[in-house]
Amino acid sequence: MKHFLAVLSALGLPGLFLMAIIDGAGVPNPSGPDVILLLYTSHRPDHWWQAALCAVTGSLIGSLVLFEIARRGGRKYLEDHLSTGRGKKFRDWFRHYGLVTVFIPALVPIPMPLKAFEICAGALGVSRAAFVITFVGARIPRYLALCWLGRGLHEEPIKFLKANSFNFLWIALATLAFCVILVKVSDRYRKPREI
Repeated sequence: MKHFLAVLSALGLPGLFLMAIIDGAGVPNPSGPDVILLLYTSHRPDHWWQAALCAVTGSLIGSLVLFEIARRGGRKYLEDHLSTGRGKKFRDWFRHYGLVTVFIPALVPIPMPLKAFEICAGALGVSRAAFVITFVGARIPRYLALCWLGRGLHEEPIKFLKANSFNFLWIALATLAFCVILVKVSDRYRKPREI
């Protein structure tokens, strides 16, 4: 772990930025920027907000690459890969919920199929501005929260986690409630997209 932190510290913010671009573009990597953010900000707590900014910007750039590729050739990809099985389910969810399917997995730091929904958004001609606003609106609170948490892990991580466990529970419950309300509102007011 000390060796990894040393490498991460040497790469600094540019390394974090590059990792976020790679992850955003859909290239598989171990644990993505979430763990990297926690480790980086625990090692360099004074750079927590710069780390969040680099992660949001890099993640947006990578996701826009995927979005633009899907926009240019995505209709064929949808027909070839997202017309049966699990792919069809993602496509149907996007058709029904629109950009909510991008917002929730971009916000919640548990593994969810964000890339499939980004491809659907690009292939189905969602406005670039709407995609960017949705994506950044989800990534800012996620990465700021992770950087804040990492900053607190610097000195005594167990003590920090125990002292804030009640806060984490409330944050998780509030995020869950927000996502449920968002889905309900989306369900009520959005018209399904034709695919």
